Amino acid sequence: MRIAALVVALAVAFSPLTARADDVTTAQGVIRAQEQAFVHDDATAAYSYAAPAIKQLFPAPDIFMSMVQNGYAPVYRHKSFEFGDSKTEGSAIAQRVHIIDANDEAWEALYTLEQQADGSYKITGCSLLKAGQAV
Repeated sequence: MRIAALVVALAVAFSPLTARADDVTTAQGVIRAQEQAFVHDDATAAYSYAAPAIKQLFPAPDIFMSMVQNGYAPVYRHKSFEFGDSKTEGSAIAQRVHIIDANDEAWEALYTLEQQADGSYKITGCSLLKAGQAV
């Protein structure tokens, strides 16, 4: 009986970690899906992963895509796009991505995502720095 209670207690104690890991995996899936939309020049799909606040700034998929092409070239076109560390806080997730751009230069992207009322995660921002630069 005590073993069963211990197993239940451990399961309950570690369930938030599992939920958070699942949230990170879901968030990474959103980032990866948007990255693939960029690869395929699918502005509508890429735009669908943007949070409402981003959509207010860029009110149409083609405007959003133009912003990415001009301001986030390493995100738009790259040779390598690999996930790094992540951090969760409440309903927000911060996810680092290591990028090698088309010119073989290294970049660090920090994506932020927020869980929406429907439970989905949307991208609220992306900060991009050349690797090795101070913040």
